[in-house]
Amino acid sequence: MAREITVAGGGIFGLACAWELVRRGRKVRLFEAARIGAGASGGHVGALAPHAPENWNDKKQVQLDALIEAADWWAEVGTAGGVDPGYARTGRIQPVAQGAEARMAERIKAARAYWPEWAGMELTDRPQGALVPVSPSGLWLVDRLTARISPRRAGAALAAAIRAQGGEIVEGQAAPPDAPAIWATGAAGLAPFGGNGVKGQSALLALDLRDQPQVFADGIHVIPHADGTVAIGSTTERDVLDRRTDEQLEAVIDKARALCPALADAPVIDRWAGIRPRGGARPPLVGPWPGRPGHYVANGGFKIGLAMAPAVAAMLADLMLERRDRIPPGFRPKLRAGG
Repeated sequence: MAREITVAGGGIFGLACAWELVRRGRKVRLFEAARIGAGASGGHVGALAPHAPENWNDKKQVQLDALIEAADWWAEVGTAGGVDPGYARTGRIQPVAQGAEARMAERIKAARAYWPEWAGMELTDRPQGALVPVSPSGLWLVDRLTARISPRRAGAALAAAIRAQGGEIVEGQAAPPDAPAIWATGAAGLAPFGGNGVKGQSALLALDLRDQPQVFADGIHVIPHADGTVAIGSTTERDVLDRRTDEQLEAVIDKARALCPALADAPVIDRWAGIRPRGGARPPLVGPWPGRPGHYVANGGFKIGLAMAPAVAAMLADLMLERRDRIPPGFRPKLRAGG
C-alpha cells in the first residue's frame, strides 16, 4: 500500500496540494495548527486576475495556465465535496489614466500574443454593467480572462472535497516537525527561505452585484461575490505583523466608494486583516526543501496564491508521484544565506 502523504498547513496551497493528491488516488493527512481559513486564505478579495501580459516570463505562464484551467478544476472540487467555492469567470474592468492610451495599446498587443483569443483584452469608451469605476480618460480596459472566487468558500469547498475522497484533515494540531511532508505553512514557514509576511486588510460590503465584472482601480480590487457581497481590498503593509484592522482599511473603503459610485451606500458587514506570505523574489516557492529528503515546500503565494494554487498543486503532484519535473527554476525554494 502506498504510504500516506502529510501536508502541513490548511491555507489555499496546502488544501490544493492535498486535493490534487487525493484526486490522484493517494492517501493524505493534512494538519492545520489552527483551523481551515485561519490565515491569509481567510480574507475576502478572491481576485483570480492575470498579470499584465508585457515582459512575459515563467511566472506569468504558470499563472495563465492555472487561470485557464480554473473553471474545470473548481467545478470538480465543488462537485466532489458538495460545497460551492463561489467561482465565476466574470471578467474585469480597469479605468485608464489620462495619457495612458499608448501603453494600453501595447498591453492589448501583448495579450493577443500570449493569452487565448477568448480571453480578449480591449479598450472601450462604453463599459457595460452596474459597477463601472470613474475613468479620467473616459476609457476603460476590459478582459474576459479574470475570474473571482470566495477565499473562505474555496477553503471550505476544498476541505469538503478532500474529506469526501477519503483524505483526513486534522485541525488544531501542527504537523510533526520532522515527518516528511509538503510544508504549506504560510508566513510562519518562510524564514528558512528569506521570505516574509506582509499585512493586508480587506472589507466586505452588502451589495448584490454577483454577475458584474470585478474592478481594479488605483491599486484597489472590488470583487462582486456569488453570495450577494462585494469585497474590497487590500492594503500592503510591510513590517507590520498585527492582525488588527485600522484607519488604513477605512481609507481603502472610502477610496473604493469614490472610484465606484455604486458602492456609495453599501454597508460594511465585515473587516479582516491577515499576514500574507511573500517569497523573497515574488514567485511562489514550490519544490523540494533543500537538504531535507522527502520534504517539499508550497508557499509564498502573497497576492496570487488563490490563482496559482491549482498549478502549484499539480506541479508538486507530478514531481512527487511521477518524477516529472515541470517546476520553473525561479520557483524552487532556496535557503537564505546562513540558513
